[in-house]
Amino acid sequence: MTYCLAIRVQEGLVCLADGRITSGSQVSAARKATLHGAAGDSGEAQFMVMTSGLRSLRDKTLAYLDREIQRSHGDGFPNLLDAVGTYARCLRQTAEEDRSALESSHLKFNLHAIIAGQQPDDARPSAFLVYPEGNWIEVNERTPYLSIGAVAYGKPILDRVLRDDTPMALALKAAYLSFDSTRVSSADVGFPMDLMTLSTGDPTWRSIHFAHDELREQREWWNRHLTELTAQLPDYPWRDALLPREAGGQRFSLVGKPEE
Repeated sequence: MTYCLAIRVQEGLVCLADGRITSGSQVSAARKATLHGAAGDSGEAQFMVMTSGLRSLRDKTLAYLDREIQRSHGDGFPNLLDAVGTYARCLRQTAEEDRSALESSHLKFNLHAIIAGQQPDDARPSAFLVYPEGNWIEVNERTPYLSIGAVAYGKPILDRVLRDDTPMALALKAAYLSFDSTRVSSADVGFPMDLMTLSTGDPTWRSIHFAHDELREQREWWNRHLTELTAQLPDYPWRDALLPREAGGQRFSLVGKPEE
């Protein structure tokens, strides 16, 4: 399983990808977010591809994509939609070649992708979620994020926090907390983790890589404050009816769970 996320706000894009790979009882790490397209010395006009699904399908589809870029799009794409269309054609080629063999082995053709970036003709950065069939949806003002993989666990905080005018600094925090919620609840999602940003009007991607211990302070802060706020929640609608009277008026001081 995977957790990949793209957030689009007015200030630009925030992207996150976990790095855990599971195969049966084996766990390893691999990068799930890669840059593609024509690039200058500082990475201008590249777009990000993040994937969820069988790694063999990812590797083959991205190899086809890079080959198509080299053959026909050496100067890059005028807009991100053209890049998405090229990726979708490469995805369908992989599906045509491999779907039957996978299904005969009781495996699904399950490659989902998020493609994010800003090409020269784009008015602002954007992101697309491409399904295994090659169809897609695009992020918009009312739905400012797209996610793939184990998407349920991190969704509540994203839905509560994000709007089109959310500052990028706050979007970065929400992205991290959505990942933290997911890794706690899903054994198939975890560190290492990559965070990337692309500011509106600035063609250069910025990225940082985190191992588990590098974000210990943030995990402990969140666990502690989440527990404290839960204890402070007004509970009068159910307290007297459901708790023994002698306990009903007490204030409990709860301690957060041990570090995971």
